[in-house]
Amino acid sequence: MDRYELIAPCHFGLEAVLKREITDLGYPITSVEDGKVTFMGDARGIADANMQLRTTERVLLKAGEIHAETFDELFEKTRALPWENYIPKNGKFWVAKANSVKSRLFSPSDIQSIMKKAIVERLKNVYHISWFPEDGPSFPIRVALMKDTATIGIDTSGASLHKRGYRQMTVKAPITETLASALLLLTPWKKDRILVDPFCGSGTFPIEAAMIAANMAPGLKRSFLAESWPHLVSPDLWKDVREEASSAVCMPEDTDIQGFDIDEGAIRAARENARLAGVEDLIHLQRRPVSELRHSGSFGFIITNPPYGERLEEKEALRPLYREIGERFSRLDRWSMYLITSFEDAEREIGRKADKNRKIYNGMLKTYFYSFCGPRPPRRRTP
Repeated sequence: MDRYELIAPCHFGLEAVLKREITDLGYPITSVEDGKVTFMGDARGIADANMQLRTTERVLLKAGEIHAETFDELFEKTRALPWENYIPKNGKFWVAKANSVKSRLFSPSDIQSIMKKAIVERLKNVYHISWFPEDGPSFPIRVALMKDTATIGIDTSGASLHKRGYRQMTVKAPITETLASALLLLTPWKKDRILVDPFCGSGTFPIEAAMIAANMAPGLKRSFLAESWPHLVSPDLWKDVREEASSAVCMPEDTDIQGFDIDEGAIRAARENARLAGVEDLIHLQRRPVSELRHSGSFGFIITNPPYGERLEEKEALRPLYREIGERFSRLDRWSMYLITSFEDAEREIGRKADKNRKIYNGMLKTYFYSFCGPRPPRRRTP
Protein backbone atom coordinates (compact mmCIF):
# COMPACT_ATOMS: atom_id res chain seq x y z
CA MET A 1 0.00 0.00 0.00
CA ASP A 2 1.30 3.47 -0.90
CA ARG A 3 2.62 5.60 1.94
CA TYR A 4 2.12 9.35 2.08
CA GLU A 5 3.34 12.27 4.10
CA LEU A 6 0.30 13.84 5.77
CA ILE A 7 0.06 17.33 7.26
CA ALA A 8 -2.24 18.17 10.18
CA PRO A 9 -2.62 21.92 10.93
CA CYS A 10 -3.61 23.07 14.42
CA HIS A 11 -3.85 26.17 16.59
CA PHE A 12 -0.49 27.79 17.33
CA GLY A 13 0.69 26.60 20.72
CA LEU A 14 -1.13 23.25 20.66
CA GLU A 15 1.23 21.21 18.47
CA ALA A 16 2.26 18.91 21.36
CA VAL A 17 -1.37 17.84 21.94
CA LEU A 18 -1.86 16.99 18.27
CA LYS A 19 1.47 15.17 18.14
CA ARG A 20 0.37 12.95 21.04
CA GLU A 21 -2.94 12.19 19.31
CA ILE A 22 -1.20 11.13 16.09
CA THR A 23 1.33 9.02 17.99
CA ASP A 24 -1.50 7.31 19.90
CA LEU A 25 -3.05 6.38 16.54
CA GLY A 26 0.20 4.62 15.67
CA TYR A 27 1.55 6.87 12.92
CA PRO A 28 5.20 8.08 12.98
CA ILE A 29 5.83 11.84 13.25
CA THR A 30 8.24 13.33 10.71
CA SER A 31 8.21 16.97 11.88
CA VAL A 32 6.54 19.37 14.31
CA GLU A 33 6.46 23.05 13.31
CA ASP A 34 4.49 26.11 14.38
CA GLY A 35 0.84 25.35 13.70
CA LYS A 36 1.26 21.91 12.10
CA VAL A 37 2.40 18.33 12.61
CA THR A 38 3.58 16.16 9.71
CA PHE A 39 3.44 12.36 9.84
CA MET A 40 3.62 9.27 7.65
CA GLY A 41 0.53 7.25 6.79
CA ASP A 42 -1.05 5.07 4.14
CA ALA A 43 -4.60 5.17 2.79
CA ARG A 44 -5.88 3.99 6.16
CA GLY A 45 -3.91 6.81 7.79
CA ILE A 46 -5.91 9.32 5.76
CA ALA A 47 -9.16 7.78 6.97
CA ASP A 48 -8.01 7.30 10.58
CA ALA A 49 -6.71 10.85 10.90
CA ASN A 50 -9.92 12.40 9.59
CA MET A 51 -12.12 10.17 11.74
CA GLN A 52 -10.17 10.21 15.00
CA LEU A 53 -8.10 13.39 15.43
CA ARG A 54 -9.84 15.86 17.73
CA THR A 55 -7.40 18.76 17.54
CA THR A 56 -6.52 19.29 13.86
CA GLU A 57 -8.39 21.54 11.46
CA ARG A 58 -7.92 19.26 8.43
CA VAL A 59 -5.68 16.53 6.99
CA LEU A 60 -3.57 17.39 3.94
CA LEU A 61 -1.91 14.88 1.64
CA LYS A 62 1.52 16.39 0.99
CA ALA A 63 2.09 16.64 -2.77
CA GLY A 64 5.54 18.20 -2.47
CA GLU A 65 7.84 20.83 -1.06
CA ILE A 66 9.66 23.19 -3.42
CA HIS A 67 11.92 26.22 -3.19
CA ALA A 68 10.80 29.09 -5.43
CA GLU A 69 12.00 32.69 -5.55
CA THR A 70 10.39 33.61 -8.88
CA PHE A 71 7.08 32.79 -10.53
CA ASP A 72 8.91 30.97 -13.33
CA GLU A 73 10.59 28.78 -10.74
CA LEU A 74 7.25 28.19 -9.00
CA PHE A 75 5.65 27.17 -12.32
CA GLU A 76 8.41 24.76 -13.36
CA LYS A 77 8.78 23.07 -9.99
CA THR A 78 5.02 22.74 -9.53
CA ARG A 79 4.74 21.19 -13.00
CA ALA A 80 7.48 18.69 -12.11
CA LEU A 81 5.43 17.18 -9.25
CA PRO A 82 3.62 13.86 -10.01
CA TRP A 83 0.06 15.23 -9.90
CA GLU A 84 -1.23 12.24 -11.86
CA ASN A 85 -0.59 10.11 -8.76
CA TYR A 86 -3.43 11.95 -7.04
CA ILE A 87 -5.72 13.68 -9.56
CA PRO A 88 -7.62 11.54 -12.10
CA LYS A 89 -8.44 12.67 -15.64
CA ASN A 90 -11.87 14.00 -14.64
CA GLY A 91 -10.78 15.46 -11.29
CA LYS A 92 -11.79 18.98 -10.33
CA PHE A 93 -8.71 20.75 -8.99
CA TRP A 94 -7.85 24.28 -7.95
CA VAL A 95 -5.53 26.09 -5.53
CA ALA A 96 -8.03 26.87 -2.83
CA LYS A 97 -5.72 28.77 -0.52
CA ALA A 98 -2.23 30.25 -0.63
CA ASN A 99 -0.39 32.15 2.08
CA SER A 100 3.10 33.57 2.16
CA VAL A 101 5.38 34.53 5.05
CA LYS A 102 8.84 36.08 4.59
CA SER A 103 8.93 35.01 0.91
CA ARG A 104 9.69 36.84 -2.31
CA LEU A 105 6.43 35.57 -3.79
CA PHE A 106 3.70 37.16 -1.70
CA SER A 107 0.59 37.62 -3.86
CA PRO A 108 -1.87 34.80 -3.03
CA SER A 109 -3.90 35.29 -6.24
CA ASP A 110 -0.81 35.14 -8.47
CA ILE A 111 0.51 32.07 -6.64
CA GLN A 112 -2.86 30.34 -7.07
CA SER A 113 -3.14 31.20 -10.77
CA ILE A 114 0.39 30.12 -11.70
CA MET A 115 0.23 26.86 -9.78
CA LYS A 116 -3.11 25.97 -11.39
CA LYS A 117 -1.59 26.54 -14.86
CA ALA A 118 1.42 24.41 -13.96
CA ILE A 119 -0.76 21.50 -12.81
CA VAL A 120 -2.87 21.75 -15.99
CA GLU A 121 0.27 21.61 -18.14
CA ARG A 122 1.53 18.55 -16.30
CA LEU A 123 -1.73 16.64 -16.58
CA LYS A 124 -2.26 17.64 -20.24
CA ASN A 125 0.97 15.87 -21.11
CA VAL A 126 0.25 12.84 -18.91
CA TYR A 127 -3.37 12.29 -20.01
CA HIS A 128 -2.84 13.51 -23.61
CA ILE A 129 -5.82 15.84 -23.52
CA SER A 130 -6.06 19.61 -23.99
CA TRP A 131 -9.26 20.23 -22.03
CA PHE A 132 -10.31 18.91 -18.61
CA PRO A 133 -14.02 18.33 -17.90
CA GLU A 134 -13.44 18.63 -14.13
CA ASP A 135 -16.74 16.87 -13.48
CA GLY A 136 -15.30 14.26 -11.11
CA PRO A 137 -14.19 14.34 -7.46
CA SER A 138 -12.72 17.54 -6.00
CA PHE A 139 -9.06 18.06 -5.12
CA PRO A 140 -8.61 21.46 -3.42
CA ILE A 141 -4.92 22.33 -3.09
CA ARG A 142 -3.37 24.42 -0.33
CA VAL A 143 0.07 26.00 -0.44
CA ALA A 144 2.03 27.69 2.34
CA LEU A 145 5.21 29.63 1.51
CA MET A 146 7.68 30.18 4.32
CA LYS A 147 11.02 31.81 3.49
CA ASP A 148 10.63 30.91 -0.21
CA THR A 149 9.83 27.24 0.49
CA ALA A 150 6.36 26.17 -0.62
CA THR A 151 4.68 23.25 1.14
CA ILE A 152 1.89 21.93 -1.10
CA GLY A 153 -0.94 19.75 0.18
CA ILE A 154 -4.21 18.33 -1.15
CA ASP A 155 -7.11 18.69 1.28
CA THR A 156 -8.57 15.29 2.20
CA SER A 157 -11.12 16.64 4.70
CA GLY A 158 -13.35 19.10 2.88
CA ALA A 159 -15.16 21.18 5.49
CA SER A 160 -12.89 21.98 8.44
CA LEU A 161 -12.71 19.15 10.97
CA HIS A 162 -13.97 21.44 13.73
CA LYS A 163 -17.36 20.94 12.05
CA ARG A 164 -18.27 17.71 13.79
CA GLY A 165 -21.82 17.82 12.51
CA TYR A 166 -23.54 18.44 15.84
CA ARG A 167 -23.34 22.21 16.31
CA GLN A 168 -26.41 23.47 14.51
CA MET A 169 -27.10 26.22 17.04
CA THR A 170 -24.48 28.72 18.15
CA VAL A 171 -24.25 31.76 20.38
CA LYS A 172 -22.00 34.80 20.37
CA ALA A 173 -18.23 34.11 20.51
CA PRO A 174 -18.29 30.30 20.42
CA ILE A 175 -15.06 28.37 20.87
CA THR A 176 -14.29 25.89 18.08
CA GLU A 177 -14.63 22.19 18.73
CA THR A 178 -10.98 21.49 17.85
CA LEU A 179 -9.69 24.16 20.24
CA ALA A 180 -12.01 23.00 23.03
CA SER A 181 -10.80 19.42 22.65
CA ALA A 182 -7.15 20.49 22.62
CA LEU A 183 -7.61 22.49 25.82
CA LEU A 184 -9.39 19.58 27.51
CA LEU A 185 -6.53 17.27 26.53
CA LEU A 186 -4.03 19.75 28.01
CA THR A 187 -5.55 19.25 31.46
CA PRO A 188 -5.40 16.19 33.75
CA TRP A 189 -9.20 15.82 33.57
CA LYS A 190 -10.42 12.25 33.07
CA LYS A 191 -13.92 10.91 32.53
CA ASP A 192 -14.32 9.85 36.19
CA ARG A 193 -13.65 13.41 37.41
CA ILE A 194 -16.14 16.26 37.84
CA LEU A 195 -16.14 18.91 35.10
CA VAL A 196 -18.08 22.18 35.17
CA ASP A 197 -18.17 24.93 32.54
CA PRO A 198 -19.95 27.97 34.08
CA PHE A 199 -19.92 29.86 30.74
CA CYS A 200 -20.88 26.97 28.47
CA GLY A 201 -22.56 28.97 25.68
CA SER A 202 -23.68 26.50 23.02
CA GLY A 203 -22.08 23.65 24.98
CA THR A 204 -18.80 23.02 23.18
CA PHE A 205 -16.63 22.20 26.23
CA PRO A 206 -19.18 19.86 27.89
CA ILE A 207 -20.03 18.15 24.58
CA GLU A 208 -16.40 17.59 23.58
CA ALA A 209 -15.68 16.30 27.10
CA ALA A 210 -18.61 13.90 26.88
CA MET A 211 -17.40 12.63 23.50
CA ILE A 212 -13.95 12.02 24.99
CA ALA A 213 -15.53 10.22 27.96
CA ALA A 214 -17.55 8.01 25.60
CA ASN A 215 -14.55 7.36 23.32
CA MET A 216 -16.65 8.79 20.50
CA ALA A 217 -14.63 9.64 17.37
CA PRO A 218 -15.10 13.31 16.42
CA GLY A 219 -15.68 12.45 12.74
CA LEU A 220 -18.31 9.80 13.31
CA LYS A 221 -21.26 11.97 12.29
CA ARG A 222 -19.80 13.63 9.18
CA SER A 223 -18.30 12.85 5.79
CA PHE A 224 -14.90 13.68 4.28
CA LEU A 225 -13.77 14.80 0.85
CA ALA A 226 -11.41 11.84 0.38
CA GLU A 227 -14.41 9.49 0.55
CA SER A 228 -14.90 10.45 -3.11
CA TRP A 229 -11.36 9.32 -4.02
CA PRO A 230 -11.72 5.53 -4.51
CA HIS A 231 -8.41 5.35 -6.39
CA LEU A 232 -6.60 6.50 -3.23
CA VAL A 233 -8.83 5.39 -0.32
CA SER A 234 -11.22 2.54 -1.07
CA PRO A 235 -14.88 2.68 0.04
CA ASP A 236 -14.36 -0.59 1.94
CA LEU A 237 -11.57 1.00 3.96
CA TRP A 238 -13.77 3.96 4.86
CA LYS A 239 -16.49 1.51 5.88
CA ASP A 240 -14.08 -0.42 8.11
CA VAL A 241 -12.77 2.72 9.80
CA ARG A 242 -16.29 4.02 10.46
CA GLU A 243 -17.49 0.66 11.82
CA GLU A 244 -14.47 0.39 14.11
CA ALA A 245 -15.10 3.91 15.42
CA SER A 246 -18.78 3.09 16.03
CA SER A 247 -17.99 -0.13 17.88
CA ALA A 248 -15.45 1.67 20.09
CA VAL A 249 -18.08 4.01 21.57
CA CYS A 250 -18.74 3.16 25.22
CA MET A 251 -21.17 5.34 27.16
CA PRO A 252 -19.98 5.72 30.78
CA GLU A 253 -22.60 5.42 33.48
CA ASP A 254 -21.28 7.81 36.09
CA THR A 255 -20.07 10.99 34.39
CA ASP A 256 -20.46 14.34 36.13
CA ILE A 257 -20.17 16.90 33.31
CA GLN A 258 -22.11 20.12 33.80
CA GLY A 259 -22.61 23.28 31.78
CA PHE A 260 -24.14 26.53 33.04
CA ASP A 261 -24.88 29.83 31.36
CA ILE A 262 -26.84 32.92 32.35
CA ASP A 263 -28.51 32.99 28.90
CA GLU A 264 -31.51 30.68 28.54
CA GLY A 265 -31.12 30.77 24.74
CA ALA A 266 -27.56 29.46 25.09
CA ILE A 267 -28.74 26.58 27.26
CA ARG A 268 -31.42 25.67 24.70
CA ALA A 269 -28.75 25.67 21.98
CA ALA A 270 -26.42 23.55 24.13
CA ARG A 271 -29.15 20.98 24.79
CA GLU A 272 -29.96 20.67 21.10
CA ASN A 273 -26.29 20.35 20.17
CA ALA A 274 -25.76 17.70 22.85
CA ARG A 275 -28.73 15.77 21.47
CA LEU A 276 -27.34 15.93 17.94
CA ALA A 277 -23.94 14.77 19.21
CA GLY A 278 -25.59 11.82 20.94
CA VAL A 279 -24.29 12.73 24.42
CA GLU A 280 -27.29 14.49 25.98
CA ASP A 281 -27.53 11.79 28.69
CA LEU A 282 -23.94 12.46 29.81
CA ILE A 283 -24.32 16.20 30.43
CA HIS A 284 -26.35 18.31 32.86
CA LEU A 285 -27.12 21.76 31.40
CA GLN A 286 -28.81 24.52 33.38
CA ARG A 287 -29.39 28.26 33.32
CA ARG A 288 -27.33 29.57 36.23
CA PRO A 289 -25.11 32.64 36.81
CA VAL A 290 -21.51 32.17 37.89
CA SER A 291 -22.42 33.64 41.29
CA GLU A 292 -24.34 30.40 41.95
CA LEU A 293 -21.47 28.09 41.02
CA ARG A 294 -21.18 25.40 43.69
CA HIS A 295 -20.59 21.65 43.95
CA SER A 296 -20.39 19.29 46.91
CA GLY A 297 -17.73 17.08 45.30
CA SER A 298 -13.97 17.31 45.70
CA PHE A 299 -11.11 17.36 43.16
CA GLY A 300 -13.28 18.70 40.34
CA PHE A 301 -12.39 20.83 37.33
CA ILE A 302 -13.63 24.16 36.02
CA ILE A 303 -12.75 24.35 32.31
CA THR A 304 -14.25 27.37 30.62
CA ASN A 305 -14.16 30.15 28.05
CA PRO A 306 -15.43 33.23 29.94
CA PRO A 307 -16.21 36.59 28.26
CA TYR A 308 -13.10 38.43 27.01
CA GLY A 309 -14.24 41.98 26.33
CA GLU A 310 -12.56 43.59 23.33
CA ARG A 311 -13.28 47.28 23.92
CA LEU A 312 -11.89 49.22 26.89
CA GLU A 313 -15.29 49.78 28.50
CA GLU A 314 -16.09 46.07 28.16
CA LYS A 315 -12.82 45.11 29.84
CA GLU A 316 -13.63 47.34 32.81
CA ALA A 317 -17.02 45.67 33.14
CA LEU A 318 -15.25 42.28 33.25
CA ARG A 319 -13.41 43.00 36.48
CA PRO A 320 -16.26 42.15 38.87
CA LEU A 321 -17.07 39.05 36.78
CA TYR A 322 -13.51 37.70 37.11
CA ARG A 323 -13.52 38.54 40.82
CA GLU A 324 -16.69 36.47 41.10
CA ILE A 325 -15.00 33.59 39.26
CA GLY A 326 -12.12 33.70 41.75
CA GLU A 327 -14.47 33.87 44.71
CA ARG A 328 -16.55 30.88 43.63
CA PHE A 329 -13.45 28.86 42.75
CA SER A 330 -11.94 29.48 46.18
CA ARG A 331 -15.00 27.92 47.83
CA LEU A 332 -14.75 24.62 45.95
CA ASP A 333 -13.01 21.77 47.75
CA ARG A 334 -9.58 21.03 46.21
CA TRP A 335 -10.63 21.88 42.65
CA SER A 336 -8.58 22.91 39.62
CA MET A 337 -9.52 25.67 37.16
CA TYR A 338 -8.48 26.13 33.53
CA LEU A 339 -9.72 29.10 31.51
CA ILE A 340 -8.92 30.67 28.16
CA THR A 341 -9.20 34.44 27.83
CA SER A 342 -7.59 37.50 26.29
CA PHE A 343 -8.38 39.55 29.42
CA GLU A 344 -4.87 40.45 30.60
CA ASP A 345 -5.88 41.22 34.20
CA ALA A 346 -7.51 37.82 34.72
CA GLU A 347 -5.05 36.64 37.39
CA ARG A 348 -5.23 39.93 39.32
CA GLU A 349 -9.03 39.90 39.46
CA ILE A 350 -9.26 36.17 40.20
CA GLY A 351 -6.90 36.84 43.09
CA ARG A 352 -4.39 34.09 42.41
CA LYS A 353 -1.32 33.60 40.27
CA ALA A 354 -1.79 30.84 37.71
CA ASP A 355 0.47 27.79 37.98
CA LYS A 356 0.85 27.81 34.19
CA ASN A 357 0.07 30.36 31.51
CA ARG A 358 0.14 29.19 27.89
CA LYS A 359 -0.14 31.63 24.97
CA ILE A 360 -2.59 30.37 22.31
CA TYR A 361 -3.85 32.07 19.17
CA ASN A 362 -7.61 31.70 18.85
CA GLY A 363 -7.79 32.67 15.18
CA MET A 364 -5.99 36.02 15.04
CA LEU A 365 -6.72 36.78 18.70
CA LYS A 366 -3.92 36.24 21.20
CA THR A 367 -5.32 34.49 24.26
CA TYR A 368 -3.92 32.86 27.38
CA PHE A 369 -4.82 29.49 28.82
CA TYR A 370 -4.49 29.85 32.59
CA SER A 371 -3.99 26.74 34.72
CA PHE A 372 -4.87 26.98 38.42
CA CYS A 373 -3.91 23.49 39.55
CA GLY A 374 -5.48 21.88 42.58
CA PRO A 375 -4.12 18.85 44.44
CA ARG A 376 -4.26 15.40 42.92
CA PRO A 377 -6.87 13.09 44.40
CA PRO A 378 -5.59 10.13 46.44
CA ARG A 379 -4.87 7.08 44.32
CA ARG A 380 -7.69 4.56 44.45
CA ARG A 381 -6.77 1.20 45.87
CA THR A 382 -7.22 -1.76 43.57
CA PRO A 383 -9.26 -4.44 45.36
